[in-house]
Amino acid sequence: MPGEKILVVDDDRGLLTLMKARLLAAGYRVTLATGGEEALAGAQSEIYSAAILDLKMEGMDGITLLERLLAVQPNLPTIILTAYGTIANAVEATKKGAYDFLTKPFDAKDLLYRLDKALEMGRLRTEVDRLRTLVRDRYHFDSIVASSEKMQDVLRQVAQIAPTDSTVCLYGESGTGKELIAKAIHMNGARSKGSFVAINCGAIPEGLLESELFGHMKGAFTGASHQKKGLLQQAEGGTLFLDEIAELPMSLQVKFLRVLQEREFYPVGGVKPVRVDIRLVAATNRDLWKAIGEGRFREDLYYRIHVIPFHLPPLRERTEDIPLLAVHFLQNFSREMGKSIRGFSPEAMQRLMLYRWPGNVRELSNVVERAVALTPEGDITPEQLLIGQESTPAAARPGLMPLNDARDEFERAYLVQVLTASRGNVSRAATIAGRYRAEFYKMLKKHGLEPADFKKEETGPDLRSESLA
Repeated sequence: MPGEKILVVDDDRGLLTLMKARLLAAGYRVTLATGGEEALAGAQSEIYSAAILDLKMEGMDGITLLERLLAVQPNLPTIILTAYGTIANAVEATKKGAYDFLTKPFDAKDLLYRLDKALEMGRLRTEVDRLRTLVRDRYHFDSIVASSEKMQDVLRQVAQIAPTDSTVCLYGESGTGKELIAKAIHMNGARSKGSFVAINCGAIPEGLLESELFGHMKGAFTGASHQKKGLLQQAEGGTLFLDEIAELPMSLQVKFLRVLQEREFYPVGGVKPVRVDIRLVAATNRDLWKAIGEGRFREDLYYRIHVIPFHLPPLRERTEDIPLLAVHFLQNFSREMGKSIRGFSPEAMQRLMLYRWPGNVRELSNVVERAVALTPEGDITPEQLLIGQESTPAAARPGLMPLNDARDEFERAYLVQVLTASRGNVSRAATIAGRYRAEFYKMLKKHGLEPADFKKEETGPDLRSESLA
């Protein structure tokens, strides 16, 4: 990109003059140096977009200068220029960090082409570093918005265990920020340079989950036209986050137990075990001990993941965090939407504080985003929050309810019918409803229904011979 500053180092003053003319004509700014010490002195006070270094110079050679320049400006893309174009020199230069290697005499168009590619690489490296810093800041503990004593206590404990390699199990309702805490553990641990790989065990059908986790070999099943690495291998050297681990099918619980015990697994269709080095952070919004009693979760797996448990409090139990979070979300969404919203009116903040927040922080974020979208300027009022039935327009119409409420009422009544008919057998009820078991459990949780409450029911048809219309 024209206008970027290029450092050129060569002990041949004639070549420096020629190089300067070529680069100035192409629109670049140019800094010349006749030796390594002069170049390093300039690098201490100026930021260069790229460097072109002669390999053979009196005093400091080009490769030594390359190493010392990269120590000062790590993302500096460098082209090594030499009259001794051997493969050995090229290999050594690239191993030391050079982007490209060009022999004398050089073609001007070729030089400018290679320089353009080097600058492109430099911009890419800078952007990657910027994003890494952004992610690191985003998931640093100090960046998690929380002032309540309960959350501060959680963060203090998490800060202590993050540098370890111990397995962590996060408990909390949906929307309490379990994945945010998991990422903070990863970013502040020894594996922060590795990958953070997340999977929601309840969001993937059982038939596909094994392949997603463990990968598969070519020809392992119909449609497996090539070998595929699973999420376990993708997390090698980093952290695997298993969200909703209570929804992991029993058949996969056995296989995942082997991963934790032996640090190895078999891909689908594989005959050789694959070693893996990961840290596990699991999360659930369910009572795992109760799931063990119901025969839906293995006790031995429970003890394997329950090494360091953390319970994230729901938002209604840390109401002092609500104003901080609400203002944080308001600032973010106002910036994204290009609006200048001052804040919340006292009545709006009071409503936020009194609401029970069944969806926790995620629901609060959604409410604030919607309010910012509906507010042209000034303060957000209670009418723009749209929380509670009184803010729903259709609620004011006699004899009618909002469409979503009507759907929820029908869905709950349907679930009660199916559970009654199946006498609390979730697998049978899910089959009748045409839903995967994990999805069916989500629906039950949404409506506060417990299968155990229907196991003593003696009414309803026997689903071994009948189906629900």
